[in-house]
Amino acid sequence: MEKVNLTIDNMKVEVHKGITVLEAARASGIEIPTLCFLKDINEVSSCRICLVEIGQKLLPSCTVAVEEGMIIRTNTLKVREARKTILQLLLSNHKRECTTCLRNGKCELEKLSQDLALTDIEYEGEKNHCDMDTTGASLIRNAEKCILCERCISVCKNIQTVGAINFSGRGFTTKVAPAYDRALADTVCVNCGQCVTSCPTGALTEKENIEDIWRELDNPDKYVVVQTAPAIRVALGEEFGLSIGTRVTGKMTAALRRMGFNRVFDTDFAADLTIIEEGTELIKRLESGENLPLMTSCCPGWVKFVEHNFHDMLNNLSTCKSPHEMEGAIIKSYFAEKEGIDPSKIVVVSIMPCIAKKFEEQRDELSRNGMKDVDYVLSTRELAKMIRQSSIDFVNLKDDDFDSPIGMGSGAATIFGVTGGVTEAALRTVFETTSGEKLDNIEFKEVRGIKGIKEAKIILPNGNVIDTVIISGLGNAREVVEQVRKGEKHYDFIEVMACPGGCVTGGGQPIISSKIREEINIKEERAKAIYEEERSLIVRKSHENPYVNELYKEFLGQPNGHKAHELLHTHYVERNMF
Repeated sequence: MEKVNLTIDNMKVEVHKGITVLEAARASGIEIPTLCFLKDINEVSSCRICLVEIGQKLLPSCTVAVEEGMIIRTNTLKVREARKTILQLLLSNHKRECTTCLRNGKCELEKLSQDLALTDIEYEGEKNHCDMDTTGASLIRNAEKCILCERCISVCKNIQTVGAINFSGRGFTTKVAPAYDRALADTVCVNCGQCVTSCPTGALTEKENIEDIWRELDNPDKYVVVQTAPAIRVALGEEFGLSIGTRVTGKMTAALRRMGFNRVFDTDFAADLTIIEEGTELIKRLESGENLPLMTSCCPGWVKFVEHNFHDMLNNLSTCKSPHEMEGAIIKSYFAEKEGIDPSKIVVVSIMPCIAKKFEEQRDELSRNGMKDVDYVLSTRELAKMIRQSSIDFVNLKDDDFDSPIGMGSGAATIFGVTGGVTEAALRTVFETTSGEKLDNIEFKEVRGIKGIKEAKIILPNGNVIDTVIISGLGNAREVVEQVRKGEKHYDFIEVMACPGGCVTGGGQPIISSKIREEINIKEERAKAIYEEERSLIVRKSHENPYVNELYKEFLGQPNGHKAHELLHTHYVERNMF
């Protein structure tokens, strides 16, 4: 690749032609502050914080390409004063309640103010007042904290192809909002939360349920049970200063027990249950040839996306509930019966990497006998706040274990947290149950990796071939499903996770700044930790989980049988396409 020579802050450097000034500076160890910039998602130079001096001009470094002989200065008085003025103008119309903001300590606007040593706001004036949108089950939208950086719009429109929000109004009244100023709950928003993790301020946040949980834990008449998804244990440590991808399963379990939960269960148990139910469903559909391809239903953001956009393919979705909803149903039936507890007194709390689960737990289709399968969903971020509220020294906690009988999951269940994990787990079970043979190598490397679309042909011992595609990111899902609709592609099994990379980068995971996201591949680091955890487990196949097998023997009967369908399966609804 052709190189060019330039000078940055009196340092001569050689860089690849075609890259931006920002990329060249960072590659040379020179930091330039940014705000609207989000690598590969939002590169529009709208905020102008990244201004640098090139010749006599101030230009945005995130979009200006390098040229031979260019002389760039990133830290002149002119540059610093321009950045400060821009920042003051942004803050002049910002609702500055930093100490009580949900993004306090994780706000890029706040950090920039500190880095630029901003001590006053010179341009105080009229503020744009807007009502908060709290109508949704998962999200809160606070336009008074929005800086119009466009990051949320770009990820929603270009990456997820949902398009629930865009710019509205003109001039001073410009804001980010749904079309016709609808409430977010009345749009095609799928609650994936990628807008939240992309937002640099507190303009978009999850709807918190922390105080609800503390009240339930303080109620002596309630039996409060908590379950945790696999992606939590490779991200929670980041909230306490541990490196990205650190596994904290034992510390997490110990913290939950200390906080007062009556039982601490692992959603991996129900992930194994999901594999047996969904694997059986796949075999039946392959035999009958009906409703193929089978599309996974573990991800509520994806399910709602189908309900809005692909009414004709609702029957292709697996009827299996998502794992945490299955576990909630089992806790309020099998577990309640086994322990002699009135199910109406049981409160099931799910700790999830996904804020779409908050919407999911409120669906009427996921209730039985007037009781919801799951009562509350907390994000990884909310759990971290509760741990801090409890004054728990998380980093120095001694490891603890999950409770039985719903505390054991297999390695196959653990990899549900990454894209391709559901497929690999299902293939381990489908392969062995259809052939009666043991797999020599249970790791299906062809379905692994963080690529957005991965195709694989799995050849079973009987010669049958399962054409599979694994997708993460809803934009990729739309592309593939449209191809299937047109008959351009044929698959037997389609796995979809709404968030790029899978649950490890879900909308409820720790907020990572744009700079760190550029330096570290978050998806890869967390996925690596998931696979490390999987390899450390003794049982690595869902159908070999002894507790799940006991559940079928004692309570459920046959996979996909009457009892299993009553408790573990659901249906879907058509939703408006606007």
